[in-house]
Amino acid sequence: FRGNTRVEEACEMYTRAANMFKIAKNWSAAGNAFCQAAKLHMQLQSKHDSATSFVDAGNAYKKADPQEAINCLNAAIDIYTDMGRFTIAAKHHITIAEIYEAELVDIEKAIAHYEQAADYYKGEESNSSANKCLLKVAAYAAQLEQYQKAIEIYEQVGTNTMDNPLLKYSAKEYFFKAALCHFIVDELNAKLALEKYEEMFPAFTDSRECKLLKKLLEAHEEQNSEAYTEAVKEFDSISRLDQWLTTMLLRIKKSIQGEGDGDLK
Repeated sequence: FRGNTRVEEACEMYTRAANMFKIAKNWSAAGNAFCQAAKLHMQLQSKHDSATSFVDAGNAYKKADPQEAINCLNAAIDIYTDMGRFTIAAKHHITIAEIYEAELVDIEKAIAHYEQAADYYKGEESNSSANKCLLKVAAYAAQLEQYQKAIEIYEQVGTNTMDNPLLKYSAKEYFFKAALCHFIVDELNAKLALEKYEEMFPAFTDSRECKLLKKLLEAHEEQNSEAYTEAVKEFDSISRLDQWLTTMLLRIKKSIQGEGDGDLK
């Protein structure tokens, strides 16, 4: 029993030290001290406290050593999944994905963690949180030219949201993005997909996105890059194109003969 008391005291000391290092902005030392506390909590069979300390360690390391932050967050995730706390585990998978995005610029790994988070959210019936993660995966998959993967996600999320009165508005955006991915791969696929989306979701037909797609398909068929650029410019003047849409529209434009590097201006 005395032994346990000493471990508890050591735990408290490490935590206090970690907080003092945080105040001094010595992030690596703070992370290290939280890590030690986490290991001692584990020795005391206190899983929840151990996971919390690993998360604190991860948050401190995030400012100094992204890879070490990921290791600590993974340790916390292992404990949470073991305890059946999948929603919290999903949240930490998202944090890891964001570190891979921003700090380590490893998009493949970011995708893997977003997918894992989405799986956990789905299992807990948190569908809107799952969809947010999946949309991140789709956007990155398309950038990496994994169009089939992106299409499946955009169609799935679009279908899930089109029957929800609150989310219906965003469904057109997902069908629009799916159609663009089809278009990059094959013009005929894009036409068939567009017909399918209009049939499934009649409100899509009147959307500006659908009208733009029809103009782009027509311009592409005629190999008319001026008409293509004009249609994009008109759309952009009302709702600004973000970086992702600009990239996809440029990739399609390049397949118009003689367009070489082309731009959208």
